[in-house]
Amino acid sequence: MTAPAVIEAKDLSLTFQTSDGPVYALSHVDLSIREGEFVSFIGPSGCGKTTLLRVIADLEQATEGRITVNGVSPEAARKSRAYGYVFQAPALYPWRTVERNVALPLEIMGFSAQERRQQIKANIDLVNLSGFERKYPWQLSGGMQQRVSIARALAFDPKLLLMDEPFGALDEIVRDKLNQQLLELWNRTAKTVVFVTHSIPEAVFLSTRIVVMSPRPGRIIDTIETSFPRERTLDIRETPEFLKVAHRVREGLRAGHSYDD
Repeated sequence: MTAPAVIEAKDLSLTFQTSDGPVYALSHVDLSIREGEFVSFIGPSGCGKTTLLRVIADLEQATEGRITVNGVSPEAARKSRAYGYVFQAPALYPWRTVERNVALPLEIMGFSAQERRQQIKANIDLVNLSGFERKYPWQLSGGMQQRVSIARALAFDPKLLLMDEPFGALDEIVRDKLNQQLLELWNRTAKTVVFVTHSIPEAVFLSTRIVVMSPRPGRIIDTIETSFPRERTLDIRETPEFLKVAHRVREGLRAGHSYDD
């Protein structure tokens, strides 16, 4: 049975009006993301990947076309707290400990003290940070800080997780480790994940589907399904199947002239 659609975009465009004239950010985007998928957006800088993610989150509004999240408008989905959002930087409060940073959305949403304790513990365990509950952000590595950010986004158990290049500023060794941990988290929670990245290996390793975008105005120029097992290790990156998908992503980026910066 086909999983229900979580996100549906049809003929979606977005134009920013600036003092220097209009900026065409997205152009006629058609996209459907189904429950339980891990979908990555990849493309050159400024192509509209993050803008598309922000439209899904109702942080930007489309100027043409339509989009639904869980069958309702992005605004309604935001108000019903349908998603968790992980930004490029961890954006943690330095005066709050790990557990109090994770607790923040629960406090805002009015969870009881007992519910907060349960959710904080469960999500800190989920990102493998047990024992660090009372540490402050400045006492953690960059990778650990980003894991706190993920735990905070998951604290109220949304079914949809939106991630905007969460590992882009980290070194390759840490990034590889967090990619593996994120994949394990996705397997354990069965959430729908929409992930923005500049990295071809990251997109191919993590995703069930890769959306390749053109330079601005952002268009979808290819959508690539992967058939890797849900449980996989970094060794899969050396297989012919992985290299074949990575090659197709690279060719899609070249076809979109993404290297003509």
